[in-house]
Amino acid sequence: MPTPRVIVTRPAREAAHWVGLLAAHGVPAVALPLIDIGPCPDAAAQHALAQAHARLAQYRALMFVSGNAVVHFFEKKSAFARDSQALLAIKARAWAPGPGTARALEQAGVPPDRIDGPAPDAPQFDSEALWQEVAGQIQPGDRVLIVRGRSGCVHDTAQGSGRDWLARQIEAAGGQVDFVVAYQRGAPRLTPAEVALAQQAAQDGSVWLLSSSEAVAHLSEALPGQRWGAARALATHPRIAEAARAAGFGTVGECRPALEDVVASIESAA
Repeated sequence: MPTPRVIVTRPAREAAHWVGLLAAHGVPAVALPLIDIGPCPDAAAQHALAQAHARLAQYRALMFVSGNAVVHFFEKKSAFARDSQALLAIKARAWAPGPGTARALEQAGVPPDRIDGPAPDAPQFDSEALWQEVAGQIQPGDRVLIVRGRSGCVHDTAQGSGRDWLARQIEAAGGQVDFVVAYQRGAPRLTPAEVALAQQAAQDGSVWLLSSSEAVAHLSEALPGQRWGAARALATHPRIAEAARAAGFGTVGECRPALEDVVASIESAA
């Protein structure tokens, strides 16, 4: 049987990257971003971000919750972003919960030997897997900055609970945690063509690649009344799989958010 089409629901920048990767492996894919990403518009958030940049030397490590956190954190400090030795000079580590975030850090100019993340063969790419690699770095009194996004809704429980869990581990080890918002997430405004694509993909055997509980919620909000019983989903985290089942997806698989795992899961669904 032919490989099913994949609907990539990540934010636009990441979705385009994944569509290209999947196509290179012979997997037909189309981007349907279900999360909009942009800078925080309010002055208070921008001021807090500027203050965080000014205090970088105080931190043992900076943890970035996603590649978008990296992009928007460095975007606001262009001179810092141009200096590929900046984090090395201030002796701060850069923590990434997965390979996509690590790749974004390297693209921003962070030296690879300053980046820590889960092992490539980790069962999952999340805060729990990250902590297994970095727990030994924290000494009493060390400070860690968690760079995150902000949402106008409360759907993204997987990411939120992950970073809160990590903060508790750092504090239990005697460290201190600061949070700063680098970007804002929101629901997309789907075009008529995108709505038609989603409606078709709900029943034509396409596989929805879901990487955020928030994206699942946005999809349900964008297509109220849509029946998902015939739809197939592949979730990259157990909590996202739970959200997909709750939304009504008839078939929900799970895999790591690694390209080889995603491709293998898609091919097995053919």
